[in-house]
Amino acid sequence: QVQLVESGGGSVQAGGSLRLSCEASGYTWSNYYCMGWFRQAPGKAREGVAKIYTRGGSTYFVDSVKGRFTISQDNAKNTVYLQMNSVKPEDAAMYYCAAGSSTAGGRCPDPFFRVWGQGTQVTVSS
Repeated sequence: QVQLVESGGGSVQAGGSLRLSCEASGYTWSNYYCMGWFRQAPGKAREGVAKIYTRGGSTYFVDSVKGRFTISQDNAKNTVYLQMNSVKPEDAAMYYCAAGSSTAGGRCPDPFFRVWGQGTQVTVSS
């Protein structure tokens, strides 16, 4: 059974850093060409924050986190990371890890993500 388990969430001061981890199990890592981090704050829609095409390593970031967040993968550990730097109060949300397929061109559209973790909460104090 496919399972994604997030960790690393917690409370951080504005301007600080946090690293989220997502460990995948129950399937072959290479079966899913896209891994991503999504977030949802209360009263807001879920948004894709960062995605990585696992076959080629290309990445995507939502504009609001560009230059502050990075996404990376460790194939040996079946783990994807989200490094959050210069965290802002508006980054506070429940963060979800997800896995999905890609387009033929190596893109990772939101609807292609089919496997989801339970989420890890990030709170930001100003």
